Amino acid sequence: GYLAYDATQTQARPAVLIVHEWWGHNEYARSRARQLAEAGYVAFAVDMYGDGATADHPEDAKKFAMAAGGNLPQSRARFEAAKDYVSNLTQVDATKIAAIGYCFGGGMVLQMARMGVDITAVASFHGSYGTELSVAPGDIKASILVCHGAEDAFIPAEDITALKSEMSAAKADFSFISYPEAKHSFTNPDADIYGSRFELPLAYSPDADKASWQDLLTFLAARFEEGPVKN
Repeated sequence: GYLAYDATQTQARPAVLIVHEWWGHNEYARSRARQLAEAGYVAFAVDMYGDGATADHPEDAKKFAMAAGGNLPQSRARFEAAKDYVSNLTQVDATKIAAIGYCFGGGMVLQMARMGVDITAVASFHGSYGTELSVAPGDIKASILVCHGAEDAFIPAEDITALKSEMSAAKADFSFISYPEAKHSFTNPDADIYGSRFELPLAYSPDADKASWQDLLTFLAARFEEGPVKN
């Protein structure tokens, strides 16, 4: 994992875990950790594949993601280990921990919320919404924010409908924001490179990236009940 925080801050503060895209624990996940540190949080980019495994090709990325998604007990153990690690840091207020995820990671943090992981909030950016888990009212402890690209070709409309119904039935504190004209991977500046190299419908959207980041900071501040966070 990768830890980032502002060492000049002395008081304990909330922590945010970051779960990477299907490419693995790469520089992009670490850059988001640094951004969250600048916003006043302790941030920890989690390696959900183990051993720092990363993929350069979608076929390998898919294998890694499916292995992690197909073994939720192991993925939960890794996630809980990361949560325990940050909880024990002197810089962290252990009652205030959130998790965000991108692409694969977005789907994964939603799965963790469905499994009832004891965490304040989760946010998914261009994640997947499908699940084999059945969720009853009260199962989900975390507040949930889903940041979705309106033009995401990987997400069928029925998945969005199913997710909203599922969250409503579970009585979850759930927000869904759709960003116009945003495609899959809209937060990643390298999305266009990946998209053209592998002929995938990926694209960076500076507008949606900026808007969704602001929506995240607003969401976290509200759920952690703090004052405005430094942008």
